[in-house]
Amino acid sequence: MKKLKLLLLALLHTSTCLLAQQYDIVIKGGHLIDPANEIDQVMDIAIKGNKIAAVEKKISTKQAKKVLDASGMIVSPGLIDMHTHNFYGTVHNRYLANSFGAVPPDGFTFRSGVTTVVDAGSPGWRNFELYKSQIIDPSKTRVLCFLNIVGAGMSGGHREQHIADMNPEMTAMVAKQNKDHVVGVKLAHFMGFDWTPTELAVEAGKLGSIPVMIDFGGSNPELPLDKLFLEKLRPGDIFTHAYAHVNGRTPIVAENGKVRDYVFEAQKKGIVFDVGHGGGSFLFEQAVPAVQQGLKPDVISTDLHTGSMNGGMKNINNVMSKFLNMGLSIQEVIATTTSKPAKYIQRKDLGHLSVGAEADVAILNIRKGDFGFIDTRGKRMKGKEKIECELTLRAGNVVYDLNGLASIDWN
Repeated sequence: MKKLKLLLLALLHTSTCLLAQQYDIVIKGGHLIDPANEIDQVMDIAIKGNKIAAVEKKISTKQAKKVLDASGMIVSPGLIDMHTHNFYGTVHNRYLANSFGAVPPDGFTFRSGVTTVVDAGSPGWRNFELYKSQIIDPSKTRVLCFLNIVGAGMSGGHREQHIADMNPEMTAMVAKQNKDHVVGVKLAHFMGFDWTPTELAVEAGKLGSIPVMIDFGGSNPELPLDKLFLEKLRPGDIFTHAYAHVNGRTPIVAENGKVRDYVFEAQKKGIVFDVGHGGGSFLFEQAVPAVQQGLKPDVISTDLHTGSMNGGMKNINNVMSKFLNMGLSIQEVIATTTSKPAKYIQRKDLGHLSVGAEADVAILNIRKGDFGFIDTRGKRMKGKEKIECELTLRAGNVVYDLNGLASIDWN
C-alpha cells in the first residue's frame, strides 16, 4: 500500500511538472530588436509549438522544456533575404532558371539567420510550376518569389531580350493563382534602348496588385534614370542593385561625389532602394557617400547565387555588417532585413515576433575586432564590428546552432 502511494505521488509530481512546462522553448536575456513592434530592449520570448507564445520582461524557466540563454546577444525576427536566386537545377546554359548558377535555399539560409528568401525572378510564368515543385515545396526555408516578366525566367542572354515572351496578363494570372508564394514581378538584364519591358512589368504589377523589382541598365545610350524613378515606377516598386555602377546605367552618386537630387526625390516618392549586393553590383564608392548623405537602403539583401557567395558578398550577415560599419545602427540594419522587406512584399505575417506569429527567430552576435569587407571590384573597407548568426529557429524548431546554445553538455 505504501509503495502504491509513493508511486501515485511520483506520478502526480511528474504530471505537475509537465503541466508547469507550458512552453517548448524560452529564450532568456537577449536584447530583443523587433522593429515592427517597436521593441528594443532585453526581453524573454516563449515558444509553444510553431508559434510565439509570450514576449515579456521575465518568463520563468520552470515553464520551459528548453531554455536558450541569449544574454549579450541580439534576438530578432528571422531574417528575410529579399533578393536571392534559388532555381537550382541541371539544365545547361540557362543561367539562374533551373541551372547551375542558383543555389538550394536550405544550404545557405539558416546558418545566417535567414528564415525567408524571396527569389528575384529566376522563374517566369512558364516554369513556375516546376519551380514550386522543385524548390518551394521541399524546402524548410520559406521560399517566396518575384515572377520574371519573361515567361522563361532568368535564363540568360538572348532569352531575356525576348519582348514577345513578356506577357503581363499571364504573369499576373500565375501570380494570383499562387498568391501564397508569388509576391511581385521582376524585370532584369534587358539591354535595349526601349521602355517597353519596364512598362510591361509595371502593367503585370498593376494587374496582380503586387510590386515590381527592376534590375535596370544595359542600354546604350542609357535610359534616363530619373524618368524610371519619377515617371515609370510606382510607389512601392523596388530598385535593386542600388549601389552599383555598371555599364548602361546611371549611378546614383554622380562624378562629383554627390547623390543625384532626383534619387532623394524618388525615395521620398516611395521607390524602394534594395541593396542586391550580388557579384558585380555593390561598390563602396557608391554606398559610402550615399549613406553619408542620407540615402540609406530600404532593404539589405544579398542577390545570392554561385557568382556572389564566395566573393565580396559572402552572406547576408556580411552585407549587414558592411552597413553597420558605414554608420547604420543595429536597429536600422535589423529593420532592413525583417519588418521593411515584409512590408514591401505585402506579407504582414512576417518580419515580427508578435504573440501568435510563426516562431521564426534569429539570435545574432556582434563581434568586435579588426575586420575587412570587400566590394565587387575587390576594394576593401575596414571595420570594427561583424554580425554573426548564433542560432536560428524556423517555425519553432532549432535549424542552426553554431555553438550548441540549444544543447546540453555531453558529460
